[in-house]
Amino acid sequence: MIENLGIPTAAGTFDAIAAGPEDGRPVLLLHGFPQAGIAWEHAVATLGAHGFRAVAPDQRGYSPGVRPEQAAEYGIDSLVGDVLAMADAQGWGRFDLVGHDWGGAVAWWTAHEHPERLRTLSVVSTPHPGAFAQALRDDEDQQMRSAYMTEWRQTRTTEKRMLADDSAALRRMFEWRVPPSRVDEYVRRLAEPGALTAALNWYRAGRPGGTIGTVDVPTTYVWSSEDVAFGSTAALSTEDWVTGPYRFHLLEDVTHWVPEEAPEVLTALLLEQLRTH
Repeated sequence: MIENLGIPTAAGTFDAIAAGPEDGRPVLLLHGFPQAGIAWEHAVATLGAHGFRAVAPDQRGYSPGVRPEQAAEYGIDSLVGDVLAMADAQGWGRFDLVGHDWGGAVAWWTAHEHPERLRTLSVVSTPHPGAFAQALRDDEDQQMRSAYMTEWRQTRTTEKRMLADDSAALRRMFEWRVPPSRVDEYVRRLAEPGALTAALNWYRAGRPGGTIGTVDVPTTYVWSSEDVAFGSTAALSTEDWVTGPYRFHLLEDVTHWVPEEAPEVLTALLLEQLRTH
């Protein structure tokens, strides 16, 4: 059974959905843009039914209780700090970390900087940041796929465009692969004053100050062939950035929105990773 909870931290209280016994093996699932913790609803419910303690928070800017105004407060250091703070607030020493889209980027950085805290890492869609940076430099296909980021960094102009005509631009992002009722919920949340700006501040915070290296945590990486944001160059070279046990899963004919488009397949892969390590 899914439950709603608040996770108190020094930055504020994160809203979250959760399932499973409180003493179950902890799993934290991070969403991306422009979604929320409910993107993981199927995975949370299934993991909880298998005895895990699965928690999917609305991340910084998406939780009204943690919505700083300055873009600089959405840097990767703050986002990784949120992960550790949420784990600490729940009494978790080591935990399994799952991430999709921006949540995947945060998961990679957490695994690199705090490997002692993670039992396993599972990332969906988002390649390792090192592999992604290489592709942005050298691969014309990835450069074209990522061109939207330049526009999204334009404050206010982007918000106005995305919310115009009943948020038509936001709705189109989901490529008609996410249930309409769920898209309506995302749009409702992001239409709240300041919410979309907070979500876009993840793009506006600037590049990470440090350099990310290889990850030695047991890692599963799931990439889908119809992903519009991440091409095959970065996806296939991600294995070069993982020194620990590594599994790569390709989902054919699935778009970027894997957690909601292929929830059963993805959750089965997550369970396989958790049971293996």
